[in-house]
Amino acid sequence: MLKILFLTVLAPLRWLARLLFALVILFEEWGWEWFSAAMAWIGRLPVVRHLEALIRRLPPYGALALFVLPTLLLLPVKLLALWFITRGRALMGLGVILLAKVLGTALLARIFVLVQPALMRLPWFERLYGRWVAWKEALLAWVRASPVWLRARAWRERVRRMVQRWREAMRRD
Repeated sequence: MLKILFLTVLAPLRWLARLLFALVILFEEWGWEWFSAAMAWIGRLPVVRHLEALIRRLPPYGALALFVLPTLLLLPVKLLALWFITRGRALMGLGVILLAKVLGTALLARIFVLVQPALMRLPWFERLYGRWVAWKEALLAWVRASPVWLRARAWRERVRRMVQRWREAMRRD
């Protein structure tokens, strides 16, 4: 009876949950690299460079506190977004949530780059981080092996080649 329940109800929900997690992780991966590069560029400013040097010297638990801080600081912003939504300003609320997500990801990406060596000195963090990376890679492999992903990549490659041919034709003219 439980097996039938699992196969008919829970299995599709598990698939949907995997898909949603994968989409979030894909966004974070894309944003993480881009935002980390953008924040590194900002990090060339003298004041920011000095602040980053201080952050790099933090002990492991100080680094952990700094890594968690942006998440806590974004909570009031998310509450503000919910307030907008409850007042009938759903687009404003959605905009606030998206802006908070983008800025939070950018800040978290840079902070993690700075504090990762200190965090890896915590055995429990290193173990959890290793598990997280393995789980994330397995999930992304599942997405990348899906027919939808493979078709989208093939389509993107066709468009890229078409644009490249168009540029070459424009240069010749």
